[in-house]
Amino acid sequence: MRWLFSFLLLWLSTIVTALSSSGNRLLVVLEESSEKDKYSQFWGDLESRGFKIHFDSPKTAELSLFHLGNRAYDHVLLLPPKSKAYGPALTPALLLDFMKAKGNILVGLSGSSAVPSGLVSLLLELDIQLPADRNSIVVDHFNHDSSASEEHDILLVSPPKTLRSDVKSYFGSKSGTKIAVPRAVGQVLGASSPLLLPILRASGTSYSTNPKEETVDDLFASGEQISLVSAHQARNSARLTVLGSTELLQDAWFGEKYGNREFSKQVSAWTFKELGVLKVGRLQHHLNEPAEKGRFNETAYPGSQLNPTIYRIKNDVTYTIELSEYTYDHYTPLTVPTTDALQLEFSMLSPFHRLNLKPISQTANSTLFSTSFTLPDQHGIFNFRVNYKRPFLTVVDEKREVTVRHFAHDEWPRSWRISGAWVWIAGIWITVAGWVAFVAVWLWSEPAKKVGAKKLQ
Repeated sequence: MRWLFSFLLLWLSTIVTALSSSGNRLLVVLEESSEKDKYSQFWGDLESRGFKIHFDSPKTAELSLFHLGNRAYDHVLLLPPKSKAYGPALTPALLLDFMKAKGNILVGLSGSSAVPSGLVSLLLELDIQLPADRNSIVVDHFNHDSSASEEHDILLVSPPKTLRSDVKSYFGSKSGTKIAVPRAVGQVLGASSPLLLPILRASGTSYSTNPKEETVDDLFASGEQISLVSAHQARNSARLTVLGSTELLQDAWFGEKYGNREFSKQVSAWTFKELGVLKVGRLQHHLNEPAEKGRFNETAYPGSQLNPTIYRIKNDVTYTIELSEYTYDHYTPLTVPTTDALQLEFSMLSPFHRLNLKPISQTANSTLFSTSFTLPDQHGIFNFRVNYKRPFLTVVDEKREVTVRHFAHDEWPRSWRISGAWVWIAGIWITVAGWVAFVAVWLWSEPAKKVGAKKLQ
């Protein structure tokens, strides 16, 4: 019986490690089943990573993203339909509700078919603009594949570089093999939204145009202004990725000549939360000073009491947080780039302290960050807050509320501990000593006797 229980635990652990951090139920919306075989290697890569793929047509009446108020799937992959819309089960409102329920969406576009109007509306709500001409594709006369020697619509793009020096890269390639992007629909991202991120940009010599009516008078976008693959991460960390070319996932472009297979794995892993997912483990704060003997102190830290709800002004405090990052099938210790900083805010309405949290130790799957500081000379309701928001990472926003009180009447330091009071204390004791000396002299000093004086009657 014991070996059966052990085998069951091992089987369950194997299943768990094969899943995405947010689940493995993947819905692939594919209008024509004949198109399925074109992506066989991509489906095989997903299944090898533990995803359970369900293929369905947008025309199916039973298709629904929700069941009894909950998500029926964890992730959705929308391949471009041949018709003008996805149907009533995949309206922009329902797709947004799916994201509000923390579902992830991978949207595929193609220059071979017009983008449905509902999808255009959905992307506009996220501040992702598509060309008004639905037949527009991205063309590059200098960086294209040899198979498109006339149309120049199969782009060869270098792997993405790091977005910023303080941002971890999830889409790079050590080999530097170029990515083939056939018949891509270009996107332009709104500059005002901090939730939008370009994953793969077009080269500087590319532009978006209708190849049948090519003109430069009304150019939608050109150069690196065009995003071929775009990402949107909502405030609840739900993710939506737009592939300008679904064809880059096809078997025809998965050869060693191109970097499409590695890139498709990275994009799908990030979208389906196999990468860039942060988890908070332990979160502790405590006094960093011993309680004075014989003195009442309700915030005393005896060694086992953690996370007290009340402190005193000018207390020395230590704050510790444990963070992990999910990588495909397991959690790993979080490593903050050297050009970045994980910070703690101790704030009321505004921060009184903003301090860098430094790594103090690591376990097999997490990193401990900590800092120590002295509480401000201000009483009130304060918050320990770690608000870490970085591109391509899920949001960490941890807040703990504490009360900071004044000194109690018996906690003020004695006068002799204050060096500025020593002059006044000395003056008091000198006055006392002078008075005692005067009284002693007065009492013990006998008046002089008169010699030869007669007593009068």
